[in-house]
Amino acid sequence: MTTTINRLQAADWPQVAVIYKEGIATGQATFETDVPDWDTWNAAHRSDCRLVARENETILGWAALSPVSGRCVYGGVAEVSVYVAASARGQGIGKALLHALITASEEAGIWTLQAGIFRENTTSLALHRICGFRDIGYRERLGCLHGVWKDVVLMERRSSVVGTS
Repeated sequence: MTTTINRLQAADWPQVAVIYKEGIATGQATFETDVPDWDTWNAAHRSDCRLVARENETILGWAALSPVSGRCVYGGVAEVSVYVAASARGQGIGKALLHALITASEEAGIWTLQAGIFRENTTSLALHRICGFRDIGYRERLGCLHGVWKDVVLMERRSSVVGTS
């Protein structure tokens, strides 16, 4: 299998949306309960840091950054999203996407990446730790999803290239 990683384009949205829906269905990936339309998703994510992993024409996963604030002081801080198709999980796609997203983030001048991951999503927690994220705390009962209160582990990765001086 030859997997390539390149920029997510509007034409990729139908496949990206299916993968997002699969992640939502697990109940372990997000508080979202519905996949947004392209315009809503596009407006909420940085245009310079969004990637897809694909094999031929099939998208296997996606990763993107969202700004954490509109204030200029937080311009180098972004929140990470990584989703892998159910059929491609356990094949290193998430790791490849997250490494590529880290590179893209540093090229874009991002000095801190952050992630909020449900405590029970041990696969995602392990992936982020392998890619240099560290636990900085957790928020207990941050939100309720389908009647279940969720704790969220807060993680961050500081760039060793951007924002070091």
